[in-house]
Amino acid sequence: MRTDYVLGLSTAGYHKMAYREWGHPDNERVLVCVHGLARNGRDFDDIAKALSRHYRVICPDIVGRGESDWLKDPTGYTFAQYLSDIMSLLARLNVKEVDWLGTSMGGLLGIMLAAYPNSPIKRLILNDVGPFVSKEALKRIGEYLKPSWYESVADAKAAMQANYPALRYIREEQWQHLVRYGYRLDSKGWTQHYDPAIGDMARANSSEDVDLWPFWQGIQCPQLLIWGEASDVLTRDTVEQMQQLNPALSLYALPDIEHVPSLMEEEHIETITTWLRNN
Repeated sequence: MRTDYVLGLSTAGYHKMAYREWGHPDNERVLVCVHGLARNGRDFDDIAKALSRHYRVICPDIVGRGESDWLKDPTGYTFAQYLSDIMSLLARLNVKEVDWLGTSMGGLLGIMLAAYPNSPIKRLILNDVGPFVSKEALKRIGEYLKPSWYESVADAKAAMQANYPALRYIREEQWQHLVRYGYRLDSKGWTQHYDPAIGDMARANSSEDVDLWPFWQGIQCPQLLIWGEASDVLTRDTVEQMQQLNPALSLYALPDIEHVPSLMEEEHIETITTWLRNN
């Protein structure tokens, strides 16, 4: 694993976006893995390590998260800024096409990028997100993005386990990994490793649904949808409508799993690996 940075540009000036790179740097098969709203690229370490035998795997920390800079103007935490930064990253990688694995917010970004003509995305994997997310789900997510501080790593881990019940089947060392990179220590204690202004913006924008159906209808590349059947972000109605609009959509359903599947379990990694190999 190698860590590097690419420069992004916002109305407030330049900022660095960190990314991790796995596999041989000359491999023409490139997989970009993009995390959810409050997470960072280290969520993909397990699957990146597994796939690095066949892929050059790129895992960015979207601006405001992980090792990336925080924006000076928090109103810049928008899809438009994230897409601009991603295009700077793809230019740095000097590749003509990539496969895309997006969890939650990362999947929404993938939907938008894949829909445009001449898109560099050749295969699209969505982890528990589709082109519609209700404002009720957005409000729930916004509530747990309020900043919190914990006296110990154990307390931080307990909070993460409460917020992410879908991860209950991962191993203890995987929990330790998520806590290590999902929290940072400041003068008040252990707190989430992202700019608190991201939560402010999420709550401010939670009064309307996310509706990307026009984008979804424009996607032509092969798609795999990973669905936690107990998810409130990706509902059964949305999955069924996605299938109606694209009968060729591959579906990997996980019964009784909430938002968002970990992609750290062996079955998850094997399913994704097999799909990429066969598509």
